[in-house]
Amino acid sequence: MPRDDFDVEKEGQVEIIGWLYQYYNEEPHDQVVNINGGPVKTDDIPAATQLFTTDWVVRYMVDNSLGKKYLEHYPDSPVKEKLKYLLPGDITPDQSDFDITKVQVMDNAMGSGHILAYAFDVLMAMYGDQGYAKREAANSIIQNNLFGLEIDQRAFQLSYFSLMMKLRQYDRQALNRGVMPNIHVFIAAPAVTEEFLHALKASSEVVNEIKDIAAHFIDAKTLGSIIELPANYDYAGMRNVLEPVTTAQNISLFGNQQTAQQLLEIIAIAETMTQRYDVVVTNPPYLNKMNSTLKKYVKKHYKDYSADLFSVFIWHNINMTKANGYAGYMTPFVWMFIKSYEKLRTALLSNVKIDSLIQLEYSAFEEATVPINTFVLKNTKNDGTGTYLRLSDFKGGMMIQGEKVREAIADPEVKYLYRTNQTNFEKIPGSPIGYWASSSAILQWEKRPTFSKEFKTRAGMITGDNSKFIRLWHEPELGSTGFGFSNRHSAKASGMKWFPYSKGGAFRRWYGNNEYVVNWQEDGNYMRNYRDPSGKIAAHAFNVDYIFKTQVTWSAISSGIFSARLCPKGFLFDASGSFGVIPQKYLIFQLGFLNSKVAQYLLEVLNPTMNFQKGNIGDLPVYLNEDTNVSNLVRSCVNIAHRDWDTAEQSWDFLGLSLFANIAEHKPSTILVILEPTHAEAVAASPLVQTKAA
Repeated sequence: MPRDDFDVEKEGQVEIIGWLYQYYNEEPHDQVVNINGGPVKTDDIPAATQLFTTDWVVRYMVDNSLGKKYLEHYPDSPVKEKLKYLLPGDITPDQSDFDITKVQVMDNAMGSGHILAYAFDVLMAMYGDQGYAKREAANSIIQNNLFGLEIDQRAFQLSYFSLMMKLRQYDRQALNRGVMPNIHVFIAAPAVTEEFLHALKASSEVVNEIKDIAAHFIDAKTLGSIIELPANYDYAGMRNVLEPVTTAQNISLFGNQQTAQQLLEIIAIAETMTQRYDVVVTNPPYLNKMNSTLKKYVKKHYKDYSADLFSVFIWHNINMTKANGYAGYMTPFVWMFIKSYEKLRTALLSNVKIDSLIQLEYSAFEEATVPINTFVLKNTKNDGTGTYLRLSDFKGGMMIQGEKVREAIADPEVKYLYRTNQTNFEKIPGSPIGYWASSSAILQWEKRPTFSKEFKTRAGMITGDNSKFIRLWHEPELGSTGFGFSNRHSAKASGMKWFPYSKGGAFRRWYGNNEYVVNWQEDGNYMRNYRDPSGKIAAHAFNVDYIFKTQVTWSAISSGIFSARLCPKGFLFDASGSFGVIPQKYLIFQLGFLNSKVAQYLLEVLNPTMNFQKGNIGDLPVYLNEDTNVSNLVRSCVNIAHRDWDTAEQSWDFLGLSLFANIAEHKPSTILVILEPTHAEAVAASPLVQTKAA
């Protein structure tokens, strides 16, 4: 840990608490995330999802939400100088009445309280700007401005401790006066028996509300902040009938006292959850391995945003904000691009403004195994311009990322700062948040059809058991392996068992990665009827109308650079080797386009991750005006790549090592290539191999 994190003079007190909890949580986190491959149990959710938020990210989120909210009312305030991570951008003046004691800030996944503690400091500066004494300001902040929710008891205790120490810094008598911050830990509802309800002596309306709110909180330790509650509870009425029970002196009512006390705490939590806030800032949990209770609830209440728990929080939290309020987040950045989150993107772009966003370098945040971004949404339909930072090129961890953010604030002309209107994203298929896309790139999507409209893109098949159905080509007997068949019927009639299989593989353009064969005997009859240990038919997505035909294929997983290859006739296709079905007259030219820098740039806008799915290729704009010179160059590239592949011994068309190529030209007898007859015929029949009689 950096020493400064323990230096109170350098605001290290919050860092101490956060780092202590991070390291306390590290071992159980690794056990749950890395060892447990199944759904995460309720008791393990905190260990699986809690990560200490880097300090500069906390400051960015709060400065650009709470800080910006204040500057809308007081644009010339000296508070602006204290907001070190306020990004360059427009600030819309707000002429409405302003009362600093009414500004409410929520963190509904507060962890150890880092965000609330920094929000306390920013609010202290604002109170000072409004003329409040420090002691009065600190007490008002704790009682009026800050709110928090948490499912983990220990994290809640650390948040409570952080905020009370902040208060005591300015008011030494605070602990003696029973001041309580507005933060809560979720508890499961107690059993509400008929005997208990009868003892309340309340109206049927209040009794029904108590039963209803208890039902909502049965799984509160699992669901936490995403519980959907009615907006019209009579909280005061429920309190009025429950509070007398907690003070009853009758010893026989002890059980009822406990139940009433728990229900009163649930009412306080529910009231906090159903308020609307000026600012909601959090680092939400990242979880896609949900247990059955959580998964069922999310599918029911957040169906369009259910790909991960963090995406549920994105939508839930912006709906917790008041009109023109701000919501800040730190989440995986996959929501910006991939298909699973398209409905979330569409909903956000239609209803709120992406006010600012910072996309971090792919592996900058070491505490999580996912690429991260941090962003602030404004609850307005104003289609104004947002500010975006793309830090993808700056490796070295979170400290380097923070430095680059500060550089951009000092000099908004840096090349990695973008100012973009989000209406541009809707012009791109799938509405990816491609904020760096040039106007000319966006124009291509506006004036050209997409790849999937002109051609077809298909994902290859899933065998259900690769160890059973797939081999390297040299493993089966060559006599049972069929090469070069042009259709499935002739392949079936041949009686062969193993057929060439395109399985993606490493980065390679134009031609190659032909290493595998698949068991497709009797037109795949055995595979299609194979059942896994659970009894389900496991194989699917055969695309039999397109197998054994010349296609363009690509690797799904890459290092970020896309590579397409010509796949000659005779192949079947794996899910990792998706393919494009392109008419013969366009095939060579489109292969050239897919391997061009233009396609690479457009693909990065569509999906700058390391996983290229058929949908990404299908969303590319198509260039149909074929250029003969380009096609000739592509043919040359294919032939060069083919000859190069055949100089490697893993090629089934292996003709000799490149080491001896020049010797072979002068002394043809130096090299002797021995092929079995059936294989030699396949090589000779290959459309891209020219053979010479020795």
